[in-house]
Amino acid sequence: MKRGQKPSAEQVVLMLRQIDVQTAQGKSIAVACKGADVSEQSYHRWRKEYGGLKVDQAKKMKDLERENARLRRLVADLSLEKQVLADVASGNL
Repeated sequence: MKRGQKPSAEQVVLMLRQIDVQTAQGKSIAVACKGADVSEQSYHRWRKEYGGLKVDQAKKMKDLERENARLRRLVADLSLEKQVLADVASGNL
């Protein structure tokens, strides 16, 4: 994977599995990460985030995170509109 290019959730899970297989075969995490072209820091961060998820579970999790972010923005926008309307109605503007 090229530097600066963010892998999808599915790609991360597959890379984690690849590294797990290599470490089970006796390779160190450093060597397995280098073979997968992943930094050890990314490996540990991904391991913490994706743990034992399967590919379809990781995809669903990312979809839900995106939907959650979209809904949070929508709630913030609506709350701001509500506050503006309340200010206009009370004559504060």
